[in-house]
Amino acid sequence: MNSESEPLFVQVARFVEDLIVDGSLQPGAQAPSTNQLAQFHEINPATARKGLSLLVDADVLHKRRGLGMFVNEGARERIIQLRRDVFAGEFIAPLIDEAVRLGYSRTDLHDLIDRVAESRGMYQ
Repeated sequence: MNSESEPLFVQVARFVEDLIVDGSLQPGAQAPSTNQLAQFHEINPATARKGLSLLVDADVLHKRRGLGMFVNEGARERIIQLRRDVFAGEFIAPLIDEAVRLGYSRTDLHDLIDRVAESRGMYQ
């Protein structure tokens, strides 16, 4: 797990969401089990279960009794929309706040963002 600011069960949910967004888990595919997630992340199975429950509540996964959790149709689009809805507040606002503290001008910040985006292959 990688973020000290998020509870572990939220990190588990985000991990599964990432698998869906990047295409590793397609609609209808079985999600990793509670035990698989707990073992992989070295956490309590109850914590992993709570993370999966978040995704059930968000209509990203559904339970098949005795079989496990499966990805719903439209899950990728739902996740992307939810993440876009909070993107500015979670990422852009803190970035701007720090840029102001560091004395970046608007132009300098735009140039920096363009350079980083290009280095990550965004403009290719």
